[in-house]
Amino acid sequence: MPTPHLLCILDGFGWGLPDEGNAIHMARTPIWDALLKAHPGCLLAAHGTAVGMPSNSDMGNSEVGHNAIGAGRVFDQGAKRVEEALSTAQAFEGQVWKELLCGKTLHLLGLLSDGNVHSHIRHVLMLVDRAAKDGQHTLRVHILTDGRDVEGRSALTYIDALEACLERHRQAGLDYAIASGGGRMHLTMDRYEADWEMVARGWRVHVRGEGRAFSSARQAVETYYDEDADVNDQWLPGFVCSDKVGPIGRIQDGDSVLFFNFRGDRAIEISRAFVDESFSFFDRGPKLDVIYAGMMQYDGDLRLPERFLVAPPAIDRTVGEYLVANNKRSFVVSETQKFGHVTYFFNGNRSGTLDDTLERYVEVPSDTRPLEERPWMKAAEITDEAVAAIASGEWDHVRINLANGDMVGHTGDLRAARLAMSAVDLCVERLVDAVRKANGVLIITADHGNADRMWMRAKDGSTQRDAAGAPVPHMAHTLAPVPVVLVDPTGSRLLQASPDAGIASLGTTILNLCGLSSPDGYVEGLAIVRPDWEATP
Repeated sequence: MPTPHLLCILDGFGWGLPDEGNAIHMARTPIWDALLKAHPGCLLAAHGTAVGMPSNSDMGNSEVGHNAIGAGRVFDQGAKRVEEALSTAQAFEGQVWKELLCGKTLHLLGLLSDGNVHSHIRHVLMLVDRAAKDGQHTLRVHILTDGRDVEGRSALTYIDALEACLERHRQAGLDYAIASGGGRMHLTMDRYEADWEMVARGWRVHVRGEGRAFSSARQAVETYYDEDADVNDQWLPGFVCSDKVGPIGRIQDGDSVLFFNFRGDRAIEISRAFVDESFSFFDRGPKLDVIYAGMMQYDGDLRLPERFLVAPPAIDRTVGEYLVANNKRSFVVSETQKFGHVTYFFNGNRSGTLDDTLERYVEVPSDTRPLEERPWMKAAEITDEAVAAIASGEWDHVRINLANGDMVGHTGDLRAARLAMSAVDLCVERLVDAVRKANGVLIITADHGNADRMWMRAKDGSTQRDAAGAPVPHMAHTLAPVPVVLVDPTGSRLLQASPDAGIASLGTTILNLCGLSSPDGYVEGLAIVRPDWEATP
């Protein structure tokens, strides 16, 4: 096969129903439409067991999607590993759980929903119940409301379920309560150092107890809903649960903290705020004398955090490793929001380059403005870098992620998502031209669905509407398969290896495009065959 080849991952670009709520279908995408007609392609599973999730009712996400593509195999992922470790009580048998129970107060901090992308409320309830069983007298929960992987205003459903669990233990004489909270995109869960002020806001709320005071989490959410009819759970301001004396659950010296998210990208910065001896990203103050642990270890290279309940998957023999081992040169670029996905997650949860002499990683800083105002994001700048890399002739493998479908898809704003898809289409045209000039190959695919479904559906399949008749936004990932299209000027054809092929098959395909055989254990790749032109009528 010719080189270079370009792997273009369109984040959140699923193959959904062609209806009025599908931003990809509704957008003006003449280039994508033409590619589908002129070039071979197929659909690949990008959710559930195809990417290591517990069941096929579980959505895929960018982390597990890039893990699967980069590993060329399917590993049990965080959700599945945590579910098994907690349900079998294995997580509670180790030293870390015993250490966490040594603190004056055990604080549980994380995303409260059943989205199963970063966390699951079922895990939180199991942690609370086990703490009570093991004699922990005082426990506080610091909640981050979702509205992104679940419905936009569903926080009260999860708060009520948690409060019922806590009340059961209060009736037994334990001091258990929700202490603070706020929206996941407003505080605490920043990633890739895009906005440390998010973490600072979380620190002030969870640790210092500084924030608007309410008697309960339900009162806080109801008040914010009443004050702003448009606010989504993602963006709820921070709040502190207080009594007549003051905040009921500040995190203090001598306490224990468990960050119960299992996904790593949005857990690293808050973890650093707790464990780093020297810290300068915001005014944290002196390092707290607390026992801190994560549900999982969020960065294996940095050993962050050192304490964790459940071991992450040990992903070895990645595509990146085999490219380096065979002296293949790789150029990788994305913007901040997805930079870690085409590097860290693609490389099996490893930080940094695998070989500085053979790889170059370029991060384009993301905008900090609301995505509804910048739906094009940094797609053009990423494309600039990729086009230049292809034209240089220096690289065998170029890998990029265009984040628009996922990031703008999460806003629930159909107009913005349509604009995002049109912007991506313009960039795809430039990538196609660059690859053709270099006599290379372009693989266009995705890691999971999102922008393919911007509105909620009723049980009968119709668009769900609110009391005013407006479509209810859908802000989560989807269960849709993802397309893969091969643009190859030599006339090769890409065929699906099996009816149930998933995106892990792209690992073998990438290596094959570099003239390499896949290692033992890799998922069978997509068959690349040349047509018999002499036999063609």
